[in-house]
Amino acid sequence: MALGTATVRYELRFDAGRICLDLLSTAHPGERLASVAPLRAWIIGSGLVPPGTPLAHADASWLAGFRELRGDIEQLVRGGSADDARPYDLVLARLNETARPAPPAPRAVRDESGAFVRELDGPPRCAALLAAVARDAVELLTDPVARAAVRECEGDNCPILYLDTSRGRRRRWCSSEVCGNRERVARHRRRAAVARG
Repeated sequence: MALGTATVRYELRFDAGRICLDLLSTAHPGERLASVAPLRAWIIGSGLVPPGTPLAHADASWLAGFRELRGDIEQLVRGGSADDARPYDLVLARLNETARPAPPAPRAVRDESGAFVRELDGPPRCAALLAAVARDAVELLTDPVARAAVRECEGDNCPILYLDTSRGRRRRWCSSEVCGNRERVARHRRRAAVARG
């Protein structure tokens, strides 16, 4: 299955501005990582591995690892709450432990045309990929400027978090094409209803 097809089929999004926030969006509006196939598509689409990297060795344990990391990141980025089932300090310790292994090692090789392309120095291990996402979350949590730029989408019933890097920090939606378009359509319908009434 080609990456483009997998990305469209599983409706994966990569517009949050950070890999760790892109992972959070895989839980909305429903579970996007329901099986290993969309997880493989997400790993490639997120840029964790170069396009064409074989991921046939990914299995259900990878799915469990990425989902658990997603839950930990969400709790830490949102600040947790008193009703969270997992203690905040335990979640933080687990994130730090997940970030410890070395991420996949890249190397430059020449393609058929002689241009340099990136590939990995061997098949990526799950722990290495999880470490790359966990390190991104650690960077976000410890960078006060980036942390202050994290926003929640203002779209109706959209909990997606994103990094607002727009001029003036005026971005309102996770995606102008998705939630922004819905808001514009709803506004138009309200104005049309008022004009008819």
